[in-house]
Amino acid sequence: MSNKKGVISLSFNQDHNCIACCTETGLRVYNVEPMVLKEQFVAGGKYPKTSLKTVLFYDAVKKIFVLETNFSSPVKAVRMKRDKAIIATLDKVFIFNSPTPFYHVATFDTRPNPLGLLQVTPMHNAERQILVYPGNKIGSIHILDLKNLEENSSSAPAIINAHNGEITCLAINQEGTLIASASDKGTLIRIWDTIRKTKVAELRRGTDTATLYCMNFSPDSEFLCCSSDKGTVHIFALKDPDLNRRSSLSTLGFFSSYIESQWALATFTVPPEVACICAFENQNTVMAVCLDGTFHKYTFLKDGSCRRKAYHVFLHDCQDEEI
Repeated sequence: MSNKKGVISLSFNQDHNCIACCTETGLRVYNVEPMVLKEQFVAGGKYPKTSLKTVLFYDAVKKIFVLETNFSSPVKAVRMKRDKAIIATLDKVFIFNSPTPFYHVATFDTRPNPLGLLQVTPMHNAERQILVYPGNKIGSIHILDLKNLEENSSSAPAIINAHNGEITCLAINQEGTLIASASDKGTLIRIWDTIRKTKVAELRRGTDTATLYCMNFSPDSEFLCCSSDKGTVHIFALKDPDLNRRSSLSTLGFFSSYIESQWALATFTVPPEVACICAFENQNTVMAVCLDGTFHKYTFLKDGSCRRKAYHVFLHDCQDEEI
């Protein structure tokens, strides 16, 4: 998804107070508030020194690489916990104890996972330390309790048949109690209870097929935001679903069931056809970071109104420097 600025991927950290921006020449880490560059690293660009099948672990304090591990197929995603490293390849998820001692704990098969869908509970001291990833069956997701996983154990993940199409977007709340899922159709977002393994809400992004880039829960799971290739960021109410909009035709029973869905409480726009990620800065402020190097921040009210709070061009045409 590289663009003219050479941005390959974007991601927030677990607390949503930093942005990692991977470009064709290196990696940059930005602080969100204030928006400043914290660190930058040189990468090999089109001629990397290491294989796409290799994961390198970097000690940010000592500023050295401390570990290297290799796989039989290209790595699609890496997630870190204080005591675990979870790595997704095209069709497997590997779990390692980390950082010391570093050893393999378990491996699980998945459907082909080119997007590297893999989410873990963000809060390090949450009661439920959950790992969620695409299952073996189309439209299914697997939920694994990391706290009960031990070396060479036979722990099997719980399975939820979430959608009819391929899973393309996943999110998990801070406490690990809720999961959001979406399929390649991109019209519906479903919310799942990780304890009961049941659906607790169904949210409608729209009626036209779309590619969902990102979903995130607010800090206390009161709201959910999502971004798509339609150039719109949607905000849904979860704790008080009556805040969400309903179709004006919902009282007419002969219309299809989508009319009864919960539509977004609030929306705001970003550059169209530019991939972006979104997250909550706080309970009523949503940020969107786009591949064109722009940063957007909006506040919203429970009546559905939105107001732009900030706009920056955070990525300028400058070279990465080795540190």
